[in-house]
Amino acid sequence: MNLLLDTNALLWWLGEPERIRSEVRRAIADARNAVYVSAASAWEIAIKAALGRLSVPPDARTWLPEALRANRFTPLLIGMEHALGVEHLPRHHADPFDRLLLAQALAEGLTIVTGDPQLEPYGIPLLRC
Repeated sequence: MNLLLDTNALLWWLGEPERIRSEVRRAIADARNAVYVSAASAWEIAIKAALGRLSVPPDARTWLPEALRANRFTPLLIGMEHALGVEHLPRHHADPFDRLLLAQALAEGLTIVTGDPQLEPYGIPLLRC
């Protein structure tokens, strides 16, 4: 299975794994599954940390890439196809970060790991935290 962690799932995995259901934790930890983290999540973390809306260690440029390596997560860059794919998504959800994750999941055939019920109407495969 190819998984794409949304930002909350990533942060929970790194700091509060008990917030993730045990079967989802097993899927993330399973070495047979590829686990991706979008550059959109890094962007969201950086913006919210700079605004004081997210409590994370300082300088995400240092700790986030190391955390991804340590957990065998693969960074997923944002490509033109991903950015343009947002245009064709229904407006079920207005969050620009989540909409980009949805477009990436569609383009790359990924299952999104999320705690956000607002992603369900898109019909994209989800693993709910």
